[in-house]
Amino acid sequence: MLNSLASGRRLALRIVMWQAAAAALVGLIFLVQGRREALAAAAGALVMALGNALLGARAFAGMHGAGMALGRLLVGMVLKWIAVIGGMGVILIKLKLPPLAAITGLAAAYAVHLLAFRFKG
Repeated sequence: MLNSLASGRRLALRIVMWQAAAAALVGLIFLVQGRREALAAAAGALVMALGNALLGARAFAGMHGAGMALGRLLVGMVLKWIAVIGGMGVILIKLKLPPLAAITGLAAAYAVHLLAFRFKG
């Protein structure tokens, strides 16, 4: 085994924390355009952070064999995308926040996710 379960948990937590920081940063940047835009951008990024938190919590719950690990990973991915799509639905349809800002926040958080694997450190 190349990676321990604890290492995976730490990486997942680090990604979620960086995404939360990206949410704050994107929210501050969009504050120039207005409060609703800032809220939409921050919420879009936080939705992705929430999805990754769900994925990490489910995928790294415990070790019970390869089949169980794959099942947990797949269930975690489904939960992640349900949270992301549902959260974006709430942001865009129910709250009627600006879509460009929300999608920009979502993209910024996803970019942080991709960069985190490049710099595992």
